[in-house]
Amino acid sequence: MASYGISILSIIPGRKEPSDAAEQVTQILFGEHYEVKETRKKWIRIKTALDKYECWIDKKQHQAIDDKFAERLNKQKFIPVSLEMAGWVQQVSNNAIIPIVLGSSLPFLENGEFKIEKEVYKYEGQHQLKAEKKNTDALVQQALVYLNTPYLWGGRHPFGIDCSGLVQICYKTIGINLPRDAYQQAALGSSLSFIEESEPGDLAFFDNEEGKIIHVGILLKDNYIIHASGRVRIDRIDHQGIYNNEMHDYSHRLRIIKRIIE
Repeated sequence: MASYGISILSIIPGRKEPSDAAEQVTQILFGEHYEVKETRKKWIRIKTALDKYECWIDKKQHQAIDDKFAERLNKQKFIPVSLEMAGWVQQVSNNAIIPIVLGSSLPFLENGEFKIEKEVYKYEGQHQLKAEKKNTDALVQQALVYLNTPYLWGGRHPFGIDCSGLVQICYKTIGINLPRDAYQQAALGSSLSFIEESEPGDLAFFDNEEGKIIHVGILLKDNYIIHASGRVRIDRIDHQGIYNNEMHDYSHRLRIIKRIIE
């Protein structure tokens, strides 16, 4: 029988190998759940429910949930924390305060409270109750909140984020689940032939000399793009790629433009 878990910590590092020194490939934010695929003495290999991404987490950071609760989580309309950079939830049983960051999930939130199995949590802050309308204005507004966030490989939060993490979290906050990595995201949506056809919220993908997709950003109006490169920044974009005014050169070569929200 499958076993499941959920993050009740603000951020759990997801690593490529079962070691503290291993590469961080992603992060699991508060309220995000996962399936346990393998258990070792100190480490657990998991597959995240949001994007089916596999990684290793420290066993001490794992919170088990039963399969019935996991099934309910899979069916729910998740409620992501949006607009605020960070906040907190309070565990009612012991009054413990747990910090949470933008993009965290609050399962079954109602009237400022939610439950993870039998544990009750209180939350005061901004959140998006419904994401029924896939609003590109809300998507762009969310992306702008991350401006100047430092680049962090595998990061998914407003104090450290990578390019595909920025795209994934911003889309999550308007109710759209995207894969974790840029090359996976590039397989979705419909292709646009020219940059002039693009609209705010469309995604631009960039490749390397071998033709591998290595970067992604969210298009803005007037041929600008917001993306994570050193930090989350806004640059000009044209048919060649991203032009960095500080470098006086192109930093990324455009491969394809995709529209996710039709």
